[in-house]
Amino acid sequence: MFQRLKTLFFVLLPIFAVAVLLLSWWAGTDLAQPTRRVLQDYHRDFLKEPGLHGVKITPFETASGAPCLMLSPIASGTLGPRGEKVRAQVALDGQELGAPGQIRGTLVLLHGRHGRKEDYLLIAERFCAVGFRCLIPDLPGHGDHPEKVAGFGQRESGLPKEVLTTAAGKFGFEPGPAGLMGLSMGGAVAVQAAAADPGTWEALIVVSSFDRLITVVEHQANARVGSLIGRLCTWGTEKIFGWRAGVPLREVQSVETAAKLTLPTLIAHGTADGVIPLSSGKALYAALTMPDKQWIEIPKANHDNVLITDFPIYATMAEWFLRWVR
Repeated sequence: MFQRLKTLFFVLLPIFAVAVLLLSWWAGTDLAQPTRRVLQDYHRDFLKEPGLHGVKITPFETASGAPCLMLSPIASGTLGPRGEKVRAQVALDGQELGAPGQIRGTLVLLHGRHGRKEDYLLIAERFCAVGFRCLIPDLPGHGDHPEKVAGFGQRESGLPKEVLTTAAGKFGFEPGPAGLMGLSMGGAVAVQAAAADPGTWEALIVVSSFDRLITVVEHQANARVGSLIGRLCTWGTEKIFGWRAGVPLREVQSVETAAKLTLPTLIAHGTADGVIPLSSGKALYAALTMPDKQWIEIPKANHDNVLITDFPIYATMAEWFLRWVR
């Protein structure tokens, strides 16, 4: 009996080791070099007729090669249905609004992992409706960006300012006042960018992002395969990510950087987020030391639908930028 168990152990051990290695390889590679999202039909529909959404779209590229879109309100004041809705919500809250078509500032919007700039077209439509010009880049490792790997803000901290100054120079507008918004991975980039160029940004919004990337990896690994195997997979993922991305996984953090921020910052998180747990967002918010900060919990929202529930998150974000980006 003992001999059979011993034999079974030595048969299963290499199978177990290979399984852990394969899981770690997949997870580490997917973090550093995620599968690139292609243009969706709804992206093409929006790009084909932006006027139906109350915006004008102008593509451009930064010197570092980042493909970008600039969305501006139509000067005539034409609005799309989403723009009309968010303006009505903001007006009900008593927030001062200029006439449709006016531009009061510029926002740089940063997409999440597995995303691309066109995912933010409908988001930008809302911000344009309340008076903001929106600049949306493809982040490294995503969309049509030439870089192959993502750095989660550790290497991209200068990109948002480059996007802003490039557009201002090309299209002849003042770079300020300006705000910064990022979702998930884009939120991590936004935190690093706000700290790197504090004089550039008047306000920051971070949605569904993390305090430390390692805590997210640990959470997902434990949830999928249990704590014992999860610890081994986390260790393997850490090694593969560091090799692929050239950045140690444990150095990918926002919480220490957030403690240095001074600009008004709003952090929002879905209460049902299974990708980046609510506790991770709370830890990020707890690190903020500035007096002008706000924490928003979006009821029953998960990581994928955090911006499309019944909660009026767009009005909340619009009001934050209207208050501070001026």
